[in-house]
Amino acid sequence: MGAATRFRSRKPATTAGAAALTLALAAACSSGTDGATTGGGDASATAKPRSGGTLRLAVEKEPECLDPHQSPTESARALTRPILDSLVHQDAQGILRPWLATRWKVSPDRLTYTFELRRGVTFTDGERFDAQAVVDNLDHVVAPRTKSLLAGSLLAAYRSSRAAGPSTVEIRLKRPDSGLPAALALPNLGIQSPRTLKGSPSALCAKIVGTGPFRSDTGLVPQKGIDYVRNPSYDWAPEPRRGPSLLDRIEVKVVPDNAARLGALTSGQVDAVTALSPTSLNTLKGQPGFTVHSTPYPGINYSYWPNTAEGPLSDVNVRKALRAGIDWGQIVKNVYFGVYPGAQGVLSAGTPGHDASLAPAYAHDPAAAARLLDQAGWTARDEAGYRTKDGKRLTLRHMWSDGSVANLATQIQSAAKQLGVELVEENLDGGTFVKRLLDGDYELIDTSFSAPGPDVLRVLFGADNIPTPERGISNNMARYDNPEVEDGFRRALGAEDQAEQHRAYAEVQKRITEDAAVLPVYSPLSTVTVREGVREIGFNADGTPDLYGAWLAS
Repeated sequence: MGAATRFRSRKPATTAGAAALTLALAAACSSGTDGATTGGGDASATAKPRSGGTLRLAVEKEPECLDPHQSPTESARALTRPILDSLVHQDAQGILRPWLATRWKVSPDRLTYTFELRRGVTFTDGERFDAQAVVDNLDHVVAPRTKSLLAGSLLAAYRSSRAAGPSTVEIRLKRPDSGLPAALALPNLGIQSPRTLKGSPSALCAKIVGTGPFRSDTGLVPQKGIDYVRNPSYDWAPEPRRGPSLLDRIEVKVVPDNAARLGALTSGQVDAVTALSPTSLNTLKGQPGFTVHSTPYPGINYSYWPNTAEGPLSDVNVRKALRAGIDWGQIVKNVYFGVYPGAQGVLSAGTPGHDASLAPAYAHDPAAAARLLDQAGWTARDEAGYRTKDGKRLTLRHMWSDGSVANLATQIQSAAKQLGVELVEENLDGGTFVKRLLDGDYELIDTSFSAPGPDVLRVLFGADNIPTPERGISNNMARYDNPEVEDGFRRALGAEDQAEQHRAYAEVQKRITEDAAVLPVYSPLSTVTVREGVREIGFNADGTPDLYGAWLAS
């Protein structure tokens, strides 16, 4: 999507239409793993951090709505994190730590969470942060008027909340939900000023107010960007960080074209850019004066999603044949020059709870693929070499709406033809894409979803999240419905600790793999490429850039 959470979606080769509509789970502000590659020497590498200056950043896309309570997109999460803090902080290892909440506990029946809140925190509009502010935010997320496309689903078990004191809030659930603390770490459940929540949803789409290290006085300007100003009072970042940002300002421009972003960086018009293409990244790695910072996106790999409910791919043997018969890893090397690693699992390798033991099921095995297609009854071939059954060609429609997938899609299409499968590439406008998504009128969709933990499996494979005209846009694009998996989700939600939760999700990954309910392609990287003198670029737990600690040496 243009990162669903394209949800895009966000990453290269993501389905734009679905992405902007579907949702990706996100994470709280945290410095993630940073693989930095420097093209040339940087004299500022040993400089001491200094305060001041404006960071000019060019990003590849903007959200239709800035408010993360409403918007599911990765771009909304990335642009709102500098403004919004969360009750809970999640680090790159998936560990939950205090942030606006100093501690929390759950009742014996696991239906009531009690959070003790940090005192002395204020919103940048002067409002005080307290328990009632948390209640107002949670009620805003679940209110029908908000029409939340992701945050509401994160609170699916929410019954009510109340201020039990100025700095104590109780959250009551309809059923146990072990994922609640992690959900509260996401920007989608970030805490906004109660004063602004009284305004219209459209007003929040343009401007939000939080307690974060920056404020935005002008908000999001469509097709231009957003500017941030340092919050000089900020002193409640998660440990071990403290104090206001070193930067005075951040100016974010929206520059969708890759070549234009690259040109803006190399000409000095901006100091940093996100999401350059693999070709551009390889070019800059050989040039002095530029550094590429990167981290793997956690969550679901960039994948092809088969319609498991109807059509040829409702047959598990056909799905397994497609998985085994195409050399996905080699295609990824051809298209992305080794920048992105091939995927071998439901979750990306860096996601907490990832089950690496399932990798052999994703091996390339064309002989096994041929046998599977024979078993499925596709034994004959027509004059073009495609497999047929009962005189009908094995044809799969792959619908997408993001031009960046074209080269990859073409190579996958060619590989499928060698297998005897016709892939029809359908590049659709957004409206048609959404209608067909809701109607289930497709065989394949492609996208990826960033998320800091295995709870994303519930969002993407839960039966309650199959998109329909009645339900609306949702994330189970495989239209997958498996009672054993649903039972695994229930066990994960009722888990008493992370180890128990991960065991339940390991069983879910195994079942999804056995059913070939997703066809992983590659593991995307989040990248920020900077000019000489830009220091301390980090990443949040969901892979989005973390600019709180950044500073300018020159």
